[in-house]
Amino acid sequence: MTVSEDLFERARTLMPGGVNSPVRAFGSVGGSPRFMVASDGPYLTDADGKQYVDLVCSWGPMLLGHKHPAVQEAVHAAVDRGLSFGASTPDESALAELVMQRFGGVDRLRMVSTGTEATMTAVRLARGYTGRELIVKFAGCYHGHLDSLLASAGSGVATMALPGSAGVTAATAAETLVVPYNDRAAVEAVFAEHGDNIAAIITESAPANMGVVTPGEGFNKFLLDTAHAHGALLIVDEVLTGFRASDAGYWGLSGRVEGWTPDLYTFGKVIGGGLPTAGLGGRADVMDRLAPTGPVYQAGTLSGNPVAMAAGVATLTHATPEVYAHIDALSLELQKAVSAALNAEGVDHSIQTAGNLFSVAFGTSERGVHDYADAQAQEAFRYAPFFHSMLESGVYLAPSVFEAWFLSAAHDDAAMQRVYDALPAAAKAAAAATPA
Repeated sequence: MTVSEDLFERARTLMPGGVNSPVRAFGSVGGSPRFMVASDGPYLTDADGKQYVDLVCSWGPMLLGHKHPAVQEAVHAAVDRGLSFGASTPDESALAELVMQRFGGVDRLRMVSTGTEATMTAVRLARGYTGRELIVKFAGCYHGHLDSLLASAGSGVATMALPGSAGVTAATAAETLVVPYNDRAAVEAVFAEHGDNIAAIITESAPANMGVVTPGEGFNKFLLDTAHAHGALLIVDEVLTGFRASDAGYWGLSGRVEGWTPDLYTFGKVIGGGLPTAGLGGRADVMDRLAPTGPVYQAGTLSGNPVAMAAGVATLTHATPEVYAHIDALSLELQKAVSAALNAEGVDHSIQTAGNLFSVAFGTSERGVHDYADAQAQEAFRYAPFFHSMLESGVYLAPSVFEAWFLSAAHDDAAMQRVYDALPAAAKAAAAATPA
């Protein structure tokens, strides 16, 4: 038995499923999860001492790579000053200013601790601002594990083939209207029927929890116009894409180019540089409805934690145009290499992109993936053998086909060559796979 296997056996006696976040349990790919104990640059090291090229990057936050010297220095300095004060600190404003410099339409920012908390607060704020109850979301989009948005969610829910979650009441679920992604007619129809009671549309800026799905041309602008025509708000979830898909998230590739901003954004992952922090921001008249200036209550003892703020400030300060150019170039090269390996083995597939984020969907070359139904219809059985082949070759991918691939500024030629060398065997494994 490996050390990781032994650790997993112990963990399963102590925690539900042996994990603290479901996808980590390797449920959709099988086998025993690797327990990681160290990291450096583009690499992870597990409890057995095996090194992996990391293409998960802590699900996005390690934009600069693991143990970036400037981030480490900032965090160590913050720790020396104290772990938590339960009071305001200068770096809260410093991080807010960095966010506002990159994202248009962020007049105010409220720091919270998780992406789920950010979207929960944004939804409550939209309801408080409009005085309405209903929220429109898209099938396959995941906005955290708050009750009202777990209907037809992606991410871990998609991986486990669960339509929602036990413990979510029918009354709570009824407050959410779920429509197919990229379907303008469905959006128009739901507003025609319920428009007077819809508080907001919430959408991932570019979905990355049913695999990556590229929004149709002008789709997000259409959502904004439709919402405003009916007195509702648009919440753009940039928890995964923010500061990742570009320097200004996926909004930087769409809204910044097309000249629009949403009413509210939610942020997470990269904003904390690997430490648990998140935020929501947007129009001043909407954000000022939050307590203490308004009647919509939200609070958090660890919101704006000084160590997390220091990590976020250091990460965004060093996320330069050169960093994004490097990651963009690597992403294009890796996409081409993945396709070449799969094509060589006759494995039908498509690659979906959102800036430098991408994912692979098997058996989808004719149509691609445009919504949750497309994502669910793919030949997902090919991913597990592909994943395990890459893992044995020392490349760590997300243990779910419904996730994005991540690169960092630290991925150099040596790390990428290890990935390229692993692809032919993984493609053979995918080609040999058969449905269960």
